[in-house]
Amino acid sequence: MQEPLRWNLEALWEQLEPRLPGLNLEVVAEIGSTNTALLERIRAAHGADAQVPTALVAQTQTQGRGRLGRSWQARPGASLTFSLALPLPASEQGLLALVVGCALAQALDPQPEGGAPRLSLKWPNDLWLQGRKLGGILIETVATEGARMAVIGVGLNLRPEACTDPAGLSSGFACVQELHAQMQAPEALACVLPALVQGVLDYQRHGAAPWLAAFERRDALRGSLVQAGELQGRVRGINASGELLLETSTGLRALSSGEVSVRLPAHPENRS
Repeated sequence: MQEPLRWNLEALWEQLEPRLPGLNLEVVAEIGSTNTALLERIRAAHGADAQVPTALVAQTQTQGRGRLGRSWQARPGASLTFSLALPLPASEQGLLALVVGCALAQALDPQPEGGAPRLSLKWPNDLWLQGRKLGGILIETVATEGARMAVIGVGLNLRPEACTDPAGLSSGFACVQELHAQMQAPEALACVLPALVQGVLDYQRHGAAPWLAAFERRDALRGSLVQAGELQGRVRGINASGELLLETSTGLRALSSGEVSVRLPAHPENRS
């Protein structure tokens, strides 16, 4: 029988609350979706109560959601799933997924000076390890009286069993324990949540430029031939708005994350 997880929430709250005054930090045993729960909570609240920063962690998530309606199933102890809700001006939400991805990747895989990172970022919202998906990000927003709340959902595969599909295969997926052999959900939360909070605050204060450079160092798609909806082309990075730059037969196209789901071709081709 697996030992109960020890989250040490008080110490984590004491670390985070000075940066997010009034922070609520909660862990629940089981929930449908942490994003959905926070969105519903915000919509039901009034005034300042709707704008309280909240981090909600689920030990088991039964109806998790990814981009474009995809599901994200979390097995107890094998995954880390949480959502962070905080006020964020609409003008600062365009690059938020890239900021979040960079902050998470840097926390789990600190890039040595001059060294190549192991974790990469697949635009716009996936963490990859050696070409396999390790985690994903889902950001949703909701208007309140006087502010707009961003709800940042994060799902990370922790152990190999989190990556196994119904057929018993694990190809195409990666897990945190490939980077940190003994890391469990509480340690992963203590690693990534402070980095995420600090990353969002730094983005608000200093703008996007540092994050664009950070994303470029971890860009998993740059130079690859990809399929984006009906378009096919070679990825040439992102622009200052966080849009994907796709070189097609008819010229360079800039694609927003809401327009397409980018897929690598079935047959690999050399980058150029």
